[in-house]
Amino acid sequence: MKLLAMSGSLRATSSTAAIVRAIAQSEGVELEHAHIGDLPHFSPDLDEAPPASVLALRAAIAAADAVVVVTQEYAHGMPGTLKNALDWLVSAAEPIDKRVLLISASPGGAAHAHAQFSEVLRTMSMRLVDGGAHVFSRSKLDSSGEVVDTAMLEAVRDGVARLSA
Repeated sequence: MKLLAMSGSLRATSSTAAIVRAIAQSEGVELEHAHIGDLPHFSPDLDEAPPASVLALRAAIAAADAVVVVTQEYAHGMPGTLKNALDWLVSAAEPIDKRVLLISASPGGAAHAHAQFSEVLRTMSMRLVDGGAHVFSRSKLDSSGEVVDTAMLEAVRDGVARLSA
């Protein structure tokens, strides 16, 4: 299964990046990481002739069997960079009916961001596979930055299995 992953954090050593790496280790998964930090701020004026980075994101979604969104929560809300990426996709055809696994994880549980992103993804006509909102922090990574928390690893396995079903 070919997956396109979008992480709410641009930091390579973030806990959400670690969750994306755990997903990539799932059996039968080929994962590509979307570079959403390359996208300009969304503007409907720019969408008339989308920038190359936007066209690349849309093409990657079209080529993927499904999308994975892993996000943290900032100030009880969704990270702006990830929301910006989704704004570029709202008027695009590529995400329509595409399966999307949403996993939210923050020290406080990420329930607010999870609810907001769930609504956005459904509004975009994506087929949501809910991977849940989890209490998760860097303390649940090993010294090399990989996920060792059994509950998170189980959530990843379960989410990927439901995504592929």
